[in-house]
Amino acid sequence: MTNRSKFLISAAAFLGMLLAAGAQTASPGASIDPAQLVKANAGDAAAQVAMGEQYAHAAAIEHDKARMADDYQQAAAWYRKAADQNDISGEMHLAALYRDGAGTTIPRDMDQAAMWYRKAADQGDATAQGTLGVLCSMGQGVPHNDVEAYFWLDLAASVKGPNQEKYAANRQMVGQHLTTDQVSDVEDRVTAWKAAHPRPDSAN
Repeated sequence: MTNRSKFLISAAAFLGMLLAAGAQTASPGASIDPAQLVKANAGDAAAQVAMGEQYAHAAAIEHDKARMADDYQQAAAWYRKAADQNDISGEMHLAALYRDGAGTTIPRDMDQAAMWYRKAADQGDATAQGTLGVLCSMGQGVPHNDVEAYFWLDLAASVKGPNQEKYAANRQMVGQHLTTDQVSDVEDRVTAWKAAHPRPDSAN
């Protein structure tokens, strides 16, 4: 394992396949809150994510392979509904789904993972930004680009949180591969991004 791969942020791995949109019903494998299902079918993104989590949990403890596959598929379908509404939680769950895969149900797809991380990162999610920075530094799901890696890691490192120091360490490591002019240009981009996307949890 390379030094760059050590910092890839871990996320939930219990998710399922993408399905077509449309109202859904509870499957026998999952214990579903009927009120939550009504809200999810009405388009409530938070309820859709909660539904996905219930199906993902059911899949994780299911022993019947067919039912497990169905639960993973249901979980992914609900996460996708939320993500299609630009819900960050839904986007992050889908990113983790494709990054880690789900047995034979969901093949690992780093291109899709990077795409969903990018969507969440563009909305200001620090975990997505830090993870996208690592993917850029490793060339996983996106072309290898240390300038872009530094940009996303610098944004992530500016947000207070449990992974802030890790993002800063990653940024420092990537910065060793950049020229002074490149670092200066990236820092100008970061300043402009922060001005356009103010957030209260920023460390600077």
